[in-house]
Amino acid sequence: MGFWSNLFGGSEKKGPQRGSHHNRLAWIGWDMHNHILPGIDDGSQSIDQSMELIRGLQELGIHRSVSTPHVMAGVHDNTPESIAGAHSCLMTALKSQGIDFRLDFSAEYMIDDQLDHWIENDNLCLLAEKYVLIEMSYLSESKGLFSIIKSIQDKGYQPILAHPERYNYYHNNFKIFEDIKNAGCMLQLNLLSISKYYGENVKTAALTLIRSGMYDFVGTDMHHARHLEALKQVVVKYDVQDLLKDNPIRNISLYSDKVRNIA
Repeated sequence: MGFWSNLFGGSEKKGPQRGSHHNRLAWIGWDMHNHILPGIDDGSQSIDQSMELIRGLQELGIHRSVSTPHVMAGVHDNTPESIAGAHSCLMTALKSQGIDFRLDFSAEYMIDDQLDHWIENDNLCLLAEKYVLIEMSYLSESKGLFSIIKSIQDKGYQPILAHPERYNYYHNNFKIFEDIKNAGCMLQLNLLSISKYYGENVKTAALTLIRSGMYDFVGTDMHHARHLEALKQVVVKYDVQDLLKDNPIRNISLYSDKVRNIA
């Protein structure tokens, strides 16, 4: 067996698949990164689509979620007010259908020229009142990453870099991940990255970070039904909890950790 087969073999379910995806992600507690609010970014486009995705999360054992729509200048110009409005609409639908599902909201901030303004004016849509979820373009590295990390920390908040394994320009530079962690930024894994959903290179990067115990959070980053169906396949095929056993995954304590005590 090759290196990656040895690494991953212990967490892949052997023999016939039993076919049930139900409750395989119950151990996570909170899905802290998804795009299930309706009509606000490139995720769910309607209440009906949002309800379908929520029912899928429930099947997987997730009954608590923080939705994190994109905030991206000129593309998804969301604000705390627009996000709260979409959240209110979805909450109304949940209540009208008697669905017991805890739904909170935050945002996923692209590192762009606008983000400095949001931070400086303390106009951020925080995750669990203390975290700021940030992302970079998949096409080119943001030269402002470390300055943004510091600016967020200077405001007393904790930055989390979304799906670091998906930034192709870092795949041949593992030290950058160590530098990001040493700067005090946490890392969040996309669960689909442990499969080949985003490609072989992303899977390899994710497994490298997992093996090094680098991840602090996991998220579905679910946008649509295709993501949901792929997640169901992944959790049947792989024992995700066992795979991540050496990583300090904090989802379950998302609303109980204090920033000053989580370093």
